[in-house]
Amino acid sequence: MLSNTSKYAIRAVIYLAVKAKKDERLGIKKIADSLDIPSPFLGKILQVLVRRKILSSTKGPNGGFGIGKRTNKITLYDIIIEMEGSDLFESCLLGAGSCENQKENGTYCAMHDEFGPARQQLIDLYKSKTIEQLAEKAKNGEGEIVL
Repeated sequence: MLSNTSKYAIRAVIYLAVKAKKDERLGIKKIADSLDIPSPFLGKILQVLVRRKILSSTKGPNGGFGIGKRTNKITLYDIIIEMEGSDLFESCLLGAGSCENQKENGTYCAMHDEFGPARQQLIDLYKSKTIEQLAEKAKNGEGEIVL
């Protein structure tokens, strides 16, 4: 359901939360190699996250990427919204536009009533999971999140 862009972004942020010490920066090559993500694609993803203040970056020989704000304040939802926008959570399952537009027309797609609660469960799940929680699981070896 998530795009590769969102998946890579989430994995990269968790990786940085686990691997980068306080005020430490990790280079893009190290991150890309560790996560098996193409470096140019990852670079574009990380720059979006820097612009949105989820990550921080410094240039130069000792530069790289680090976490931009407290990991308990970054949710999966935050990352997904930055990578994909809100369409994932607002668009019709069957491609008939946004639910709000359909509401204005007085009609919904045939799946609206069934999909609405499932969509809300996904939103609630993504909003409830923080990078801090997932990084702790990764550190403890609970599931192969990124490492």
